[in-house]
Amino acid sequence: MREVDLVIEQRLDSGVPLVGQVSHYIISAGGKRLRPALLLLICGALGFKGAERFNLAAVVEFIHTATLLHDDVVDESSLRRGNATANVTFGNPASVLVGDFLYSRAFQMMVDVRSMAIMAVMSDATNVISEGEVMQLMNMHNAALDEAGYLQVIRSKTAKLFEASARVGAILAGATPELEATCAHYGQALGTAFQVIDDVLDYTGDASVMGKNLGDDLREGKATLPLIAAMQRGNNEQREIVKNAIENGDVSAIDQVVAIVKATGALEVARKAASDEAARAMAAAEQLPDGEHKSCLIQLAAQLLNRQS
Repeated sequence: MREVDLVIEQRLDSGVPLVGQVSHYIISAGGKRLRPALLLLICGALGFKGAERFNLAAVVEFIHTATLLHDDVVDESSLRRGNATANVTFGNPASVLVGDFLYSRAFQMMVDVRSMAIMAVMSDATNVISEGEVMQLMNMHNAALDEAGYLQVIRSKTAKLFEASARVGAILAGATPELEATCAHYGQALGTAFQVIDDVLDYTGDASVMGKNLGDDLREGKATLPLIAAMQRGNNEQREIVKNAIENGDVSAIDQVVAIVKATGALEVARKAASDEAARAMAAAEQLPDGEHKSCLIQLAAQLLNRQS
């Protein structure tokens, strides 16, 4: 990961000062670096040690960061990783345009690897992520969204880049099509579990630990799994409160909504869904060659369920 950070530092360089300023602001704010770490772990599990893995891990982080810059503008978010968002600090135009820069820089770096297979995976992933963002936008304030529709959004918007990261690691290692598919399966399941737990934390987490405002999903009118499950399991009055909160983005009802989510057992439903996805990821990881990287991939999926931020 230190090598990846060096690549990131080098490739953020631009002759336009504002580009570097905004890029460094959001990337230096930290973050889990899960997606590049996943690519490196897959490479390690399959025995690939070439320097290309550092370049492509940085590519994945650039694409992820670009989506964050654009997301925060669309969602009108004010806090990320405990700091003011880039759109609050530099304005919406700068955030959108620097996000575009990071996307285009990522594709410049992909060309360096000279692999059409990797280009195909990453270009497909960025397209699916964009579709997922549009699907989420269309579903804002939609209290009728069901679990299947919710999963379709998060598998496109969030899990797709996890899946692509794992698949690229397998391609670099020259894995068989079957092993490549296993790695992609791991990444998709891990990414899905990650997002479901993230949505649970919006109603149970500590803002100072999470680094973002609690209730943001509700304010944006997102019908996430905890809310979907609460409406399925609640009585008429509880359903109506949650429905109105989603449709109106009513953050003033957050205490009521949290109480309903807890009382109906909706958090347990969501955690069970995340646990099932984590189990799916661990089952895929079991098919990888034995070693410390495989053990780490299994442990990563298991510990994901206990994350607090």
